[in-house]
Order: sequence, then structure tokens, then C-alpha cells
Amino acid sequence: MKLSFVIPAHNEENYIGNCLNSIFAAVKDKSYDYEIIVVNNASTDRTKQVVSSFPGVKVVDEPKKGLSRARQAGFLASIGDLVANVDADTILPQGWIEKVFYEFSRDPKLVALSGPFIYYDLSKGIKFWVRIFYFFGYLGYLFNHYILRVSAILQGGNFIIKRTALEQINGFNVKFDFYGEDTDIAHRISKVGKVKFTFKLPMHTSGRRLKNEGVIVMAWRYLMNHLWTLFFKKPMTKTFTDVRK
Repeated sequence: MKLSFVIPAHNEENYIGNCLNSIFAAVKDKSYDYEIIVVNNASTDRTKQVVSSFPGVKVVDEPKKGLSRARQAGFLASIGDLVANVDADTILPQGWIEKVFYEFSRDPKLVALSGPFIYYDLSKGIKFWVRIFYFFGYLGYLFNHYILRVSAILQGGNFIIKRTALEQINGFNVKFDFYGEDTDIAHRISKVGKVKFTFKLPMHTSGRRLKNEGVIVMAWRYLMNHLWTLFFKKPMTKTFTDVRK
């Protein structure tokens, strides 16, 4: 299986280098079949120049800003059997790729795989509340997925989708600029095959948005936009505070 990393990047000159370095560290001395695609999404800083300094990384320009639009552009430019959607401020842990290949090779019905975020730059107190949020979020996922059978859960910035399944649902819905994009793709992809969320597939990421807006506010917004997208097929919040320049 070939693994395509698709990384949307809008004004991420300060983070994208660490993200790419973590991927190269994870594949070093391994025989993985992979590609890395960074979508330069309407950046006005040095994001493209930083990415271009990494040999073998493909840069795709998407001039219209929007997270789902960037993910779609990267998907269309990719050729891998599996499409790994990670964010520019994430850092790939060792063993992440092995876990991905293992899960998809052992279960042919699996079409999407995801795991939680671990925020490397937040205080222990905030990290505690994040774990509480994940706990209740996971309980909600179990209820929605196995009892109501209305959806699954994917963590935006840490999810992998089988290419054939993504093609079946016509890719990402570009109407979602930010909130609800992971809920939308999880809901639609769950109609095609098995979706799995596991705490054994964590991804390190920056908590800059949580620090900027607060854990309670962010948790409330994600919850309401998750439910709104699930039942009304659109996000409740159409605007968001951009912590990037």
C-alpha cells in the first residue's frame, strides 16, 4: 500500500518544518511507499519557500482559503491507496505509520482510521480537561455509531482514509471552511465501510487555538458544530478566529 500524506498549510512557516521533519524521521531507514503533499492554501508568508526546501515534497497551490478545499486539492493530487490527512502544526510520533499499515492490512472492511491529539505545548491542567472532553466525546461516538447508527468520529488533522472509499463519496465537501469538516467526512465515509477511532493512534499537535480561545469555548463550539453538521448537514458556526497570521 502507498501512503499519501496531505498537509493543508495556510501561513504555517513556523510549524510546517517540524511537521515535515517528523514524517522524514518516521520513514528513515524504512521501505515504506509514501508521498508527501503540502497544499499551500492562500499563504501570504514564507510557507511555500519553507516547504520547497524539503526535497521530494510536492507543493500544490490552492489560492482559495478553506480547510476542506485544501484537503480536496491534496487528495486530487495524490496517488496513494491511503490518504493521511494531517495538519501543518502536527508532529508524527514514532510508530504512527506502522499502526496505520497494520490496521488497514488486517481489516479489508476498514475505510477510515483516526486517533486523538496530544497537545505538546499546553499546561497539565488544560491537558486534563482535554482528556475529559475526549472521554465524553468517545462515549457520544459509541452511542451515535453503535446505537443510533448515524455517524462515526474522525479527528481532523489525524485521520487516514482509503482512496477508493474517498472516491466513492466524491471527496471532501468544500462548503466546510473549518468547523464540521471532520464530522461531515466521518458521516459520509461511514456509509461506505468501517470507521475506527482508537486512542492507540495519537498525534502530537499545537494547542495554540485552545490557548487563544479557551478550552470551554472551544469544546462548546466543536460539540455544537458536530451536532449541527450531523443533523443539519452544515456547520452552525460559519466564521472562526484564525490563530495563524
